[in-house]
Amino acid sequence: MAVADEQDLLGRVRTGLFIGGSWQDASAGETFSVHDPATGDVIAEVADASVEDGSRALDAAVAAQDAWARTAPRVRAEVLRRTFDLVQQHAEDLALLMTLEMGKPIREARGEVAYGGEFLRWFGEEAVRIDGRYGSTPEGTGRMIVSHRPVGPAFLITPWNFPLAMATRKIAPALAAGCTVVIKPPALTPLTTLFLVQLLEEAGLPDGVVNVVATSHSGALSAPIIADPRLRKLSFTGSTEVGVRLLRQAAGTVLKTSMELGGNAPFLVFEDADLDRAVEGALAAKFRNTGQACTAANRFHVHESVADEFARRLTERVSAYRIGRGTDQAVDIGPLIDADAVSKADVMVRDAVSRGAEVLTGGSVLEGTGHFFEPTVLTGVAPGSDVLREEIFGPVLPIATFSNEAEAIRLANATEYGLVAYAYTEDPRRQQRLIDLVETGMMGLNVGVVSNAAAPFGGVKQSGLGREGGHEGIHEYLETKYTLTPDPYA
Repeated sequence: MAVADEQDLLGRVRTGLFIGGSWQDASAGETFSVHDPATGDVIAEVADASVEDGSRALDAAVAAQDAWARTAPRVRAEVLRRTFDLVQQHAEDLALLMTLEMGKPIREARGEVAYGGEFLRWFGEEAVRIDGRYGSTPEGTGRMIVSHRPVGPAFLITPWNFPLAMATRKIAPALAAGCTVVIKPPALTPLTTLFLVQLLEEAGLPDGVVNVVATSHSGALSAPIIADPRLRKLSFTGSTEVGVRLLRQAAGTVLKTSMELGGNAPFLVFEDADLDRAVEGALAAKFRNTGQACTAANRFHVHESVADEFARRLTERVSAYRIGRGTDQAVDIGPLIDADAVSKADVMVRDAVSRGAEVLTGGSVLEGTGHFFEPTVLTGVAPGSDVLREEIFGPVLPIATFSNEAEAIRLANATEYGLVAYAYTEDPRRQQRLIDLVETGMMGLNVGVVSNAAAPFGGVKQSGLGREGGHEGIHEYLETKYTLTPDPYA
């Protein structure tokens, strides 16, 4: 799009705090800058919330909680549906906004609009299907009533890498369940959330039900909100390190928590795999969002009999990728989010090479404007290399080999993380064994992208707690209540 279109869009995004249904400046009058990672240019100044602002946002959510919880499920559903429709109407605005503040290619940004919007539609449909059960006790001495009620005000902390989808994945189930929220978008990419809240406001959301406080002082603002006994739910997506710290804070008031944390996804290619499909899946699982996804394939374990051919086909495709600013329709790989991300990718590649890995394509920082690193394929990656142990969060694809199924499963499970795994094999018996034995919350069998609003998203081990999406997602914002009544015939 032309620069004029970009400037027009940025001019339509409200950049204040949204508290109690009104747009406000930060109490101290401070702002922070949002940068385009492809150019380094400042594209917006956003109100920088203080601890006092966070407290006022929670006050507003608490004040609105009872009325929103009593609002008819159909009414809550209709607000979400109207917001979904508005997201579709503003799809190009949202896509461009994500590309400007986060850097992802515009084609992928459009895909995120479709994906993120689905949480609004899905949980709008789930709002009217919150059920319970009624039945006799096993002894026949009474009747059991099991019901669900909103847990109460929720604090939602979202990451920078999927600005729309991470916001809708948390806001939509909370609103559907009858919870009010305070959401803290990331300082790196707050504009998409702010624009989304404008759409919620247009859809008729009552005052105080959603409150937005962007800040450059995340820990200072979050700690008193989490410690406040009126808060009853915390949902966080981000690193395991930060998640552990938040869990410690949440323990003080025994908050209901959802944690979607780090990942180190294995991508297994067996000797009987369809290599064409495996290459397509690898490209999607690794390079979507320039590798900046918790679901990104991190470790590629390929059977020794097909490893060379898999690497050859993959390298041919990756070496043809076009790198640049995501607003260019022809670009495949955008910038990384900041200079630290580029440095991390560079250090990881250098470490792998020092241990004997071979760079088949890429492997270097792109000099000049913006935060770019070449899409990279490595082979002969030795055990213990950083790229096999740590979450890369960049466009680096490391290939190591295995000799049999048992070794592949052992390698897949050799991590403290367990968010997602990918596997390519045509053997249905092996597929079932992998489902049973690979320690992960999600799995893609012969597919490279698993996310879907109708499916439960989440991991095991240090990849987190709880699930987002699917039928399970709304229950993260509900409490279960059991009532016993006497036998009516006694």
